[in-house]
Amino acid sequence: MRIELSGVAKGRDGAALPATSLELASGRLALIEAETAERPTVLGLIATGRMRPDRGTVRIDGRADAARIRREVALVDAPSVSEPPPGVTLLAVATEELMFAGRPSTRAAARRVLESLGAPGAADTRLADLHPATRVRILSELALLRPGVQGLVVVSPDRHGGEAARWHRALAAIAERDVAVLAIIGRPAMSALTLRDTPAGRDAA
Repeated sequence: MRIELSGVAKGRDGAALPATSLELASGRLALIEAETAERPTVLGLIATGRMRPDRGTVRIDGRADAARIRREVALVDAPSVSEPPPGVTLLAVATEELMFAGRPSTRAAARRVLESLGAPGAADTRLADLHPATRVRILSELALLRPGVQGLVVVSPDRHGGEAARWHRALAAIAERDVAVLAIIGRPAMSALTLRDTPAGRDAA
């Protein structure tokens, strides 16, 4: 699967989102920088076929097919859209995701899923109290339970704090399973990850 955004923009003079181009492909983790409180979510909605850009094109495997993109790409943790309330527990989120996935959605089933994802001890933890990397990884894994989902667009994982390298590793591992993953992040996180990948950054680590 390959999704291409070419010069997409939203709002008058690109106020909500200036012209942006990117590519999202199976087996790869892509990073794109988007600043301000609004732009990451707008870009996430456009990249997942849930919002039509005012300018530019969005194509999947060379075709304009927003319905297919919506079926195959999940929007993960987008503020004001798909972000779980901070006071709910991870168990409650997992239970709801199982329902969306058409699977048995009992609390016991949700606990088994969290155990399979390596987070049994976090089941009763509020989302607001989860370690940032755990939050990003588990919400992404739960989204992949939905039938047909082959891609993820994770919005502003850096807003939760923590080391960018940790959630980056988690998303990269998911991408290695032939999943298309896009993380929309701010400038400080992008700078930190870019520095980490330089020879000097690797030596310091």
